[in-house]
Amino acid sequence: MSWALAHRDELLAKKWDAIVATSMVDLATLKGLVPELATVPTLVYFHENQFSYPVNRVAGGAVRSIEPQMVTLYSALSAQKVVFNSEHNKKTFLSGVAALLKKLPDEVPNNVLALLDSKSSVIPVPLESSCFTLPTAKVKPRPLTLLWNHRWEYDKGPERLFAIVQQLVAQAPELSLCFHIVGQQFRQEPAVFAELKKLLAKAGWLGEWGFLPTEKYQTVLAQSDIALSTALHDFQGLAVLDAVAAGCAPLLPSRVAYPDFFALENYECETQSAVNAIKGYGQNPCTLKTPDISQFSWQTLAPMYHQAIYNLVDVSIPRP
Repeated sequence: MSWALAHRDELLAKKWDAIVATSMVDLATLKGLVPELATVPTLVYFHENQFSYPVNRVAGGAVRSIEPQMVTLYSALSAQKVVFNSEHNKKTFLSGVAALLKKLPDEVPNNVLALLDSKSSVIPVPLESSCFTLPTAKVKPRPLTLLWNHRWEYDKGPERLFAIVQQLVAQAPELSLCFHIVGQQFRQEPAVFAELKKLLAKAGWLGEWGFLPTEKYQTVLAQSDIALSTALHDFQGLAVLDAVAAGCAPLLPSRVAYPDFFALENYECETQSAVNAIKGYGQNPCTLKTPDISQFSWQTLAPMYHQAIYNLVDVSIPRP
């Protein structure tokens, strides 16, 4: 409604070559409310999808609403091109659509999945060039420094992080460790964060805590040894990718989108295996390895975006 009514004059002010929208835009409805846009070639970019979110059972959630799923399905159908940020995102969207269609009444067309698949591709969100040029500050001897840099919400698995720290305190209290627990916070956050802070402080392992300004955050990235994730879902994992670009070794669960970006040696699936890996790195930090992820830089991915967008437009546009 905001675009169709409040910004209608802007939409009608000129003839558009193409529309590039995220999956948060109700594209089918927008084209219906502003018929002049109906024939404009459109690319929809999915940085997430509504089929693959874990249900927040801690907050009492149990039933997943069908309406957001239908909105994104109609948006994808009304676009000429659909781009996902990871193969995991694409697969879970298409499998989610398939499951949804089975629940719908009769007269569901049998070519929906084939149509969506034929116009879908994967182009990750590029990493800023600055991530690859952060000055390193990793001078030994010092504590092995672990970075957990995610939104402070249930889907990022803070309970699993707490379990890892609990086991480390119980099994290897002598280790010299530092945990930076940083990221976007909200008015309501899982109660486990308060317990985690107390536990880390008591162990002497508490580093930075909470949301950091950009410059300070970049310093923490450069100083950290390991990028740790306990996420229940990630459609790409930009926070981890940023940290790895800055020189961190990834320590990840072997689920969600991470296998699209990192080799198998970077995975520790369960709490105890993650604990064992951290203990091993703490005793021998020289075994830490940071993979090369320069293929996800703007320099590498910009031509792919350029091709995807301008292939929609039947005009000659200069190449960058």
